[in-house]
Amino acid sequence: MSKDTLLFIGLDTHKEFSEVAYVDDLRGSSCSHYGKIKTTKPALVKLVRQFESKYPKVTLHFVYEAGPCGYWVYRLLTSLGHCCYVVAPSLIAKKPGDRVKTDKRDAMMLATRLKQCDLTPIYVPEPEDEAIRDLSRARETAMKDLNDGRYQFKAFLLRNNIRYEGPANWSLKHLRWLTELVLPHPCQQIVLQEHLQTIMERQKRLERLDHELEHQVKGWRYYPVVKAIQAMRGVRLRVAVGVISELGDLTRFDHPRKLMSYLGLVPSEHSSGEHRRQGPITKCGNKRARRLLVEGAHSYRYSANVSTELQKRQEGIPKEIVDIAWQAQLRLCRRYGRLMHRGKHRSVVVTAIAREMIAYIWAISREIVLPKLDPKKRQSRVPA
Repeated sequence: MSKDTLLFIGLDTHKEFSEVAYVDDLRGSSCSHYGKIKTTKPALVKLVRQFESKYPKVTLHFVYEAGPCGYWVYRLLTSLGHCCYVVAPSLIAKKPGDRVKTDKRDAMMLATRLKQCDLTPIYVPEPEDEAIRDLSRARETAMKDLNDGRYQFKAFLLRNNIRYEGPANWSLKHLRWLTELVLPHPCQQIVLQEHLQTIMERQKRLERLDHELEHQVKGWRYYPVVKAIQAMRGVRLRVAVGVISELGDLTRFDHPRKLMSYLGLVPSEHSSGEHRRQGPITKCGNKRARRLLVEGAHSYRYSANVSTELQKRQEGIPKEIVDIAWQAQLRLCRRYGRLMHRGKHRSVVVTAIAREMIAYIWAISREIVLPKLDPKKRQSRVPA
């Protein structure tokens, strides 16, 4: 092989073992099966060293599918000075008649497709960004567990014909009322106490995660963006952190329409000839970020107004960003009213508002100058 030759290495990664296949970029070269290795750091380092010693003048390019193993394989290979690509399984084209699937064939397919430039690499977040995302997701899981516990408890009370006549559920008055209940059977009293204990524990867990999220996000490199997009209506701290931690650097999209398509907020289409048929949104991409935007879009059903809470969030933010947020509120409130007046379903209207919200968030993120990442912490990126 010459010095300019590339070697494409496909990895079909699993929890315990990984299949390896490789092919060079010479015309007519066939893909070769290397074998099976353990999915551990020493085994991967040994694999890289073997290829380096066997092909000392060849550039190595690795590729594997995104999955539950995360990005540690990518970060290990890039730290060794080689290019690595992570691809989404849903974006890999498959032949309709191909009914045989094995780990060996998958590894050979990845190496061959990478040579043919048929794979699209996904965005890999930095370790710090992934850590904030994990904390944000943990907070959301805690909230879901708390709501599930409350639903189960209210269902238990409804089965026993116990009704609360107070103004607000889960207030201090409501909790005191629950502790004073006496059920006819001792077994039911035990269930009552267990439900109460579960709800109190989950409430404390949620409070701990809320406190940690508010504390940790202030040292995050994307905190200026998180703070800036809170100038918009319907975007509070947890929504802002959730959207930015899921999407990462928004400036990598050169146009907001690409970001809308990335989130699956654009309508599907099946057109042919003179007929154009549009259906529901594609729902591809990150569903958590899409759901957070849809939740925030509900706030635009009211008239444009800067509330006291929104005014506090806008304090200390540059005037250019505040102007973008006000322009977004004027447009989206009018658009919400017009679509509802035309008889559109509320879910369709909210989705349309969420689609334009991310465009304004993209515009705000381009006004923020982020601090440069420490070169010691930066992972080598896949070339575009």
